[in-house]
Amino acid sequence: MDTSINDLNQVERAVSVCVDCSLSETRNRAVPGEGSANTQILFVGEAPGYNEDMQARPFVGRAGTFLNELLKSVQLEREEVFITNIVKCRPPNNRDPESTEIAECKKYLDKQIEILEPKIIVTLGKHSLNKFLPGQKIGSHHGKPQVVDGQTILPMYHPAAALHNGSLRKVILNDFREIRKVLDGKRIETIREKDIREQLNLF
Repeated sequence: MDTSINDLNQVERAVSVCVDCSLSETRNRAVPGEGSANTQILFVGEAPGYNEDMQARPFVGRAGTFLNELLKSVQLEREEVFITNIVKCRPPNNRDPESTEIAECKKYLDKQIEILEPKIIVTLGKHSLNKFLPGQKIGSHHGKPQVVDGQTILPMYHPAAALHNGSLRKVILNDFREIRKVLDGKRIETIREKDIREQLNLF
């Protein structure tokens, strides 16, 4: 990433012309992300889908409709947060992003985090989770805010999961309530503190 890039508009322009991986050959439009530059909350999904690829906007399909509903459930509007993805271009046939594609796009997300300095990063889906908690599973961490290297992370199921498994809808709605708790200043334990506590409970 060019060190002269220091605002979100510059990141957007860099993403829109990026050809660093093969996804640039099959996309219609790159999807840098959108939202408030002054937000406390950054949502990180996995990859753009068909609608996102056509409109160059994140979460505008059915999953996006549910995300908007989730935001309203905790008294937030889409315009108050920032929404992006691990990779900025749609993988063919909506397949999972590959590790090399994630690696090439890492610089853009890292720069967005650096610029925004969010109070909380909400990860949506396993690939987003694994950026911050490598090798971990959503089933063990969803809805549990944690501090990782000084950054508060709140893992969640991807909204699209509820479209395929209706039972997850209530789970995700409940998990979203944790966002408001974090914003209201509830103490969040660090990964180290969590590990120590769990070890003590074993003996």
